[in-house]
Amino acid sequence: MAPAGFGGRVEGVHAVKAALSAGRVTQLYVERGRRDVEVFVEAARRTGARLRLVDTVRGLAETDSPQGLVAKARPIRLRSLEQLLSARDDQVPPALLVLDHLQDPHNVGAMARSALAAGMTGMVVPRRRAAPLSALALKAAAGSLERLPVACVSSVATAAQQAAGAGLWTVGLHPSAGVPLFGLSLLEESVAVFVGAEGRGLGRLVGKRLDMLVSIPMAAETGSLNAAVAAALACFEVRRVRRSGTNQVGR
Repeated sequence: MAPAGFGGRVEGVHAVKAALSAGRVTQLYVERGRRDVEVFVEAARRTGARLRLVDTVRGLAETDSPQGLVAKARPIRLRSLEQLLSARDDQVPPALLVLDHLQDPHNVGAMARSALAAGMTGMVVPRRRAAPLSALALKAAAGSLERLPVACVSSVATAAQQAAGAGLWTVGLHPSAGVPLFGLSLLEESVAVFVGAEGRGLGRLVGKRLDMLVSIPMAAETGSLNAAVAAALACFEVRRVRRSGTNQVGR
């Protein structure tokens, strides 16, 4: 059964501020030595969060650098894949970022941050054998996971089939693909961009079920880019193509 939500533990300045703004925080622990402690005292009062001033939050934190802030919060609601696929807007066709079993929560959070900044309409993550949407992922996302719709699926390969069936182009990043990502005209249309796991890349079955594999051209042989960097380039290329209308590669 799919989890009802995520984000019950939040740490770090940007992530905690975003959770407070969303009205999710129920309990807030703040180190009394912070220079901006009054900001969080006021935020807790305004949002109804229970506040505790403590000497250190280290014993409460899941991350190595909580920045003097730990919050317990009501979960962020997960969406269904069907909801993300059917979210139609005349001005913004669906543009999903799909993560194929990423293992590093830092990367997951960074990808969410890039996806939101680039205007992607949602992110899809696998339910098992992948980095959880933990306090570490939320901290790396710097508040982006409060606003970016996220769906959790049992199978990324099945999600690829469902996306194609809903009329989305399915495009996977692969370092040796012959088609370049940049200037790909189909990015103007409804699209799902698939990013593979660190080191392993896209799963074999996932890759077989995609419409197209594309690569990010590089000036030197470096093997491959960090997964979060590759995802950021892909997300912002979707944005660039949709804004420019000057495409080089057709359907």
